[in-house]
Amino acid sequence: METTLTSKGQATIPKHIRDSLGLKPGSKLEFTVNEAGEIVLRPTTTPTETMQQRLDRAVGILKEPWPGGTDAFMALMRGDD
Repeated sequence: METTLTSKGQATIPKHIRDSLGLKPGSKLEFTVNEAGEIVLRPTTTPTETMQQRLDRAVGILKEPWPGGTDAFMALMRGDD
């Protein structure tokens, strides 16, 4: 597949390649040139989690309710005496 370099030096990565590498908006990439003069593209971070995935992962982290309840927690967060 062929793509065109823009005047800003940008090129579109084809969808099937983005999908196969798990690339999402905000993914970090590393470009290198091998000894054959070919460009090698590697993701440098894991694919970005969706907000729902972050929430699903966070559910159940706190095993016990906050002592004193929600009002005490909010007072602590606000810096109330």
